[in-house]
Order: sequence, then structure tokens, then C-alpha cells
Amino acid sequence: VQLQASGGGLVQPGGSLTLSCVASGSFYNIVDMAWYRQAPGKERELVADIAVGGGITSYSGGVKGRFTISRDSAKNAVYLQMNSLKPEDTAVYYCNAGVVVSTPRDYQYLKIWGQGTQVTVSS
Repeated sequence: VQLQASGGGLVQPGGSLTLSCVASGSFYNIVDMAWYRQAPGKERELVADIAVGGGITSYSGGVKGRFTISRDSAKNAVYLQMNSLKPEDTAVYYCNAGVVVSTPRDYQYLKIWGQGTQVTVSS
């Protein structure tokens, strides 16, 4: 199972970006998807997550009201619409997915990480 993230870049404060992440490979289903970020010198933190089936979302306090996570189950994709970006949003953003894979004996729930995509907010 692989996650391919895209959409990062350089944007001015107050601007917008949309990140995309698509899952590919062999899996039974995707249970949840999320975006994390890691700024230089800081630990990786959860930004937003979404339950693929029911669409229930949650956000960190620092992005609530500015970021929106959404999913397209048919495309095995998750998106992060980021508005009103601030310099403190600068970080490498990582896609994460909880997937169920089948094995010869049973099913297993795995957390998969994608490669990061750089978001820089600067004037």
C-alpha cells in the first residue's frame, strides 16, 4: 500500500493551498485518513483526520475554521483545503491512512505514511 501526496508549495500569508493524497496498492478497505505536519525542530503533529466511512472529521485547535479535510472514497483520496494560511503553518505535511489488508489467516489494520509535501507560508 502506498500513499502519494501532492499540492504543497510556497504561498503568501492569507493565501490558500489544497493538498491531495491518493492511496494505491492492495488493501481490503481504508478506515481512516489524516494529515500530519512537522515543522523544523518540532515534533510531528496531527492536523486533521477523517473517518472514510462516515465522514466524521476532527481538527487540531490551531487549524480549526481554516482547514477542511475531505475524502473521495471512490478515488481512495483525501484532501486538505487550507485557507487563511499563516507563517506558523509552514511545515512538511504528511498523509496517513489506516487500512485493512487481508493476510492468509486474517485481516490486519495498518497505519501507512506517505511522503511529505512541503508547505511554506511566507511573504
